[in-house]
Amino acid sequence: MADAGAYPYRDLRDYLHTLDTEGLLCRVDKPIDKNSELVPLVRLQFRGLPESRRRAFHFTHVTDAHGRSYEGSVLIGGFAASRDVYAAALGAKPDEVGARWAAALDHPVEPVLVDTGPCKENVLTGQDLLDSGGVEAFPHPVSTPGFDPAPFLTAPYWITRDPEDGTYNVGTYRGMVKGPDRIGLQMDTPTQHIAIHLAKARRAGRKLQAAVVIGAVPAVGFASVQKIPYGVSEYAVAGGLMGRPLDVVPCESVDLTVPAHAEIVIEGEIDPGHLESEGPFGEASGYMGARTMSPVLRVTAVTHRTRPVVQAFISEFPPSESTLMRKIAFENVYLRFLRQSCNIGAVRRVVTHESGTCNMFFVVQLSDPTAGQARQALYAASGYEASMGKTIVAVDDDIDPDDMDAVVWAMSFRMQPARDVTVLPGKLPRLDPSATTDGSEASSSALLIDATRKTPYPPTSLPARAHMEHARALWDELGLPELRLAEPWHGYELGAWSDEDRRNADAAVRGERPE
Repeated sequence: MADAGAYPYRDLRDYLHTLDTEGLLCRVDKPIDKNSELVPLVRLQFRGLPESRRRAFHFTHVTDAHGRSYEGSVLIGGFAASRDVYAAALGAKPDEVGARWAAALDHPVEPVLVDTGPCKENVLTGQDLLDSGGVEAFPHPVSTPGFDPAPFLTAPYWITRDPEDGTYNVGTYRGMVKGPDRIGLQMDTPTQHIAIHLAKARRAGRKLQAAVVIGAVPAVGFASVQKIPYGVSEYAVAGGLMGRPLDVVPCESVDLTVPAHAEIVIEGEIDPGHLESEGPFGEASGYMGARTMSPVLRVTAVTHRTRPVVQAFISEFPPSESTLMRKIAFENVYLRFLRQSCNIGAVRRVVTHESGTCNMFFVVQLSDPTAGQARQALYAASGYEASMGKTIVAVDDDIDPDDMDAVVWAMSFRMQPARDVTVLPGKLPRLDPSATTDGSEASSSALLIDATRKTPYPPTSLPARAHMEHARALWDELGLPELRLAEPWHGYELGAWSDEDRRNADAAVRGERPE
């Protein structure tokens, strides 16, 4: 694996080679139907394998129900089938991921414009675009066979510019394939940055130009799904992840720049006043999302590499590739926000849980918080994004925030509902069937739980560390099965334990009576 700071990939194909050589890629050369077989096959590993054994899948002979064979291939699970896959895509070792994100957010690198690139190998406009099949010429999978009404773009990087100041946004929003020159756009909430661009275009009475990139260097994909503040360039964050500028080229029919080494670029315009039916679609909540009225991209040009690699994210029911991508990205950006922007130095970790899509359930770990800091962290985390953080729990640093057994233990015995729980109204619903369907802010809320200790506690009811360490040595000596110890695995004091208690405990170990 590459050393920190040395990003090894120029394009998606470089990265595919690394996945293959490191044993993280399953290459499928037999014919696979993109509409009925492809995603179900990959889904099985998310329902039946531990995360450490999941791999990316590369399908090289993609067909459909009509027996058509596509020229391109499909990569799915390629960025976050597992933590090892994620680290490989980032060009880092697993224990370097957090530092790589921190460096990218603190030191973004703006892109550099170049004359041309591999994405221009094939340029299609006008009648040539329609004759080629346009968007439908590529093997976009059906994500939830039996329920989805069409193929969807699940790993598209939508590139737009603010109509007022020209700043770029690169975001991942699903796209329903509606025809050779039409793609439906689903944004979920009005706080998405492309939705803000569309609202500004509507007020200005103009269409919004857009480019949809499929299959770029992984750093672009990671920046695209990250929750970056409005106005911050995802291109620059991608450059920060790579430690060098991203090469971009001008589009053919719209005033935008796109990654020069992209596999596919779909250019067009969105009329913010024109909406069409979009969905249903299998959502990350684990339920089918409703059919909605959504904007549509009218395609004006397509450029692509020869035999392009169509990338898809496997999302829908958690856990998935998309939830692991969000988990790693969101945890780093929220930790940075709470510690730096909000000046809450007691925060040690922020953990999002995949079963809650990494949007809904957060745990904030604090070390010796002063009075009010736990509440400050809860309110700040809830306020970062209006549609995220339905349930947020604050815990002490002896609680592993990744371990739900530990979190439930803290909630059970370090929290009193009347004192430590706040219901915060006015949140935006996000793919949540339990919320009302009117789309108003009042239809969702947040549950903030302070499960930190407010007073000294007695020790935990486990044998003291010295005795448990001795027991571990005995365990190994006896040849018993390998242990994977959960925290806490030994007892420790929490402030409410006297010298008399310690003397009596020592006496019991020596076989003596207490005082």
